[in-house]
Amino acid sequence: MTPSIVEKVTAFITRRSEHGHDLLLFEHPFAGVQIPAGTVKSAESPEQAVVREAAEETGLTLLPITRYLGCTETRLPEGHRIIAASTKVYARPDVMSFDWACLRQGITVTIERKAGEFSQVTYEEPDRATAPQYISMCITGWVPDGVLAGTRKRHFFHLEFHGHAEERWTVRADNHTFTLFWASLAALPEIIHPQDEWLEFLYEQFPLPTE
Repeated sequence: MTPSIVEKVTAFITRRSEHGHDLLLFEHPFAGVQIPAGTVKSAESPEQAVVREAAEETGLTLLPITRYLGCTETRLPEGHRIIAASTKVYARPDVMSFDWACLRQGITVTIERKAGEFSQVTYEEPDRATAPQYISMCITGWVPDGVLAGTRKRHFFHLEFHGHAEERWTVRADNHTFTLFWASLAALPEIIHPQDEWLEFLYEQFPLPTE
């Protein structure tokens, strides 16, 4: 049975530096500066997921969890759902119809209409960096209602890095090339919304000295 809640994780990865503490961020080629994060897979704990996602998105290993910072639970607004299990997208509300695309676990879709035990959904991939007024990709089709969840639960973790890493490097993940970089907690760049609000968990629940 597909869960009604999809769990997510966020990794605040820090290191000590000569000016206090740095936070590891990455620049998405089309979606701005972000914090490493991802979706908890089936039969995976949030702790296992955050370690896996941190390694996949940063290329760093030996990233122990320092502290669990808390979580949020959000009910998606009417007309929106999150994919709880990766699914084929069908041309008609029938699994015997042509399946021409897939939607992976963890992405948010808009509900267009319903028919029996199927929902017609739309997923849009915006181009926020080079042409923010455009949608780069759009998928509309039918998926079984059983793969749709209405609640997102996000867990926040602090991980501390003690090894050696360059100031900037690239990692290939999620079919994109991410540029990783360290930024001083005292002078962070603009982080995309709503990820900028996630920083409250780092600052308020585990304040880090910046000097």
